[in-house]
Amino acid sequence: MKLVGVIGGGQLAWMMGDAAKKLGVELVIQTPSKDDPAVSIAQETVFAAVDDADATEILAQKCDVLTFENEFVNLDALSLLEQKGVCFRPRLAALAPLLDKYHQRCYLRDLGLPVPQFFALEQQENWQSKIADLGFPVVLKSRRHGYDGQGTFIIHDLASLQTFATGLNTNQTVSQPSFLVEEFVPFERELAVIAARSVNGEVVIYPVVETQQEQQVCRRVIAPAEITPDQGAVIEAIAHTLLNSLEVVGIFGIELFLTAEGKVLVNEIAPRTHNSGHFSLDACETSQFEQHLRAVCGLPLGNPALHCPGAVMVNLLGYENSHSDYQRQRQQLAAIPGAYVHWYGKTESRPGRKLGHVTVLLEQPHQEAANIAQTIDSIWYPA
Repeated sequence: MKLVGVIGGGQLAWMMGDAAKKLGVELVIQTPSKDDPAVSIAQETVFAAVDDADATEILAQKCDVLTFENEFVNLDALSLLEQKGVCFRPRLAALAPLLDKYHQRCYLRDLGLPVPQFFALEQQENWQSKIADLGFPVVLKSRRHGYDGQGTFIIHDLASLQTFATGLNTNQTVSQPSFLVEEFVPFERELAVIAARSVNGEVVIYPVVETQQEQQVCRRVIAPAEITPDQGAVIEAIAHTLLNSLEVVGIFGIELFLTAEGKVLVNEIAPRTHNSGHFSLDACETSQFEQHLRAVCGLPLGNPALHCPGAVMVNLLGYENSHSDYQRQRQQLAAIPGAYVHWYGKTESRPGRKLGHVTVLLEQPHQEAANIAQTIDSIWYPA
């Protein structure tokens, strides 16, 4: 039996639980709180922050291989463990160019992949000439630790950008974040694709999906996306290029823009299972969570195809500060034909927090998805 250590104990690790049972794999989790979702499905838990490399060394002693639920780790400290023979999948060299969003942008550009124009908003830098090429609005992103819209801002004028730049120049503390400035892409739709690569270099790609965001947080996912065969081929080529260049082992989430002219641009890379792939739990032959465990354990990859015409996945976001388990709403959601409710077991709700998700299998996803999503929202959110 394989023992897999997972650095991170949130819902992404929790959703590996059923797949681990199916594959005969035991999960050992590193996470800070006994209330974190994955504690309930772990054989054992090392209670520590995910960037605590000393705790990761303890985790490694219990496991055959280590993988990541999130990327907020200390790569420098972990590299010392890798040098001692600890097996990380994906390998640390595959994470290194991705954790800083400016470095990620540079890596994608240097691979020849299509990305928005960008530059780093550095301290003491004369950036005013660069902004003239982009025009306003621009997107300002924290280079590290941005997640679910945190650290992302739409900047509409020079004065607002100057405020950020002045803060960078006057606050020299170590904790002061640095920023990436990108052109604002007036996209027609946002897309995403989940792709996996095995230890033998086999790559499998899930159906491309449409993601719908509100306030930079994913609200719903429609699978499959309504795109042309040529656009699908471009996206598959992007996934192959990226995963093979990094020599990844495991699952990656790739977020994309589709412009009004039909051009595909890469937005961001998530080196792990991803919200845009949750539909695969109920709608695909092999879920992204099983696929990830298959890859990191050296097992053959599974079939990523849909076993139904399509699906819509809707995130259940917190809208209040409470400790409710929302049992009444969950029962109503479960009564929707073709619905699968996944509740993460978090003990505290707060606005914007992901508490669960609902996937509904559909016969005609592009015709039905909007109405089903509206029904879910009407049940979940107060009038």
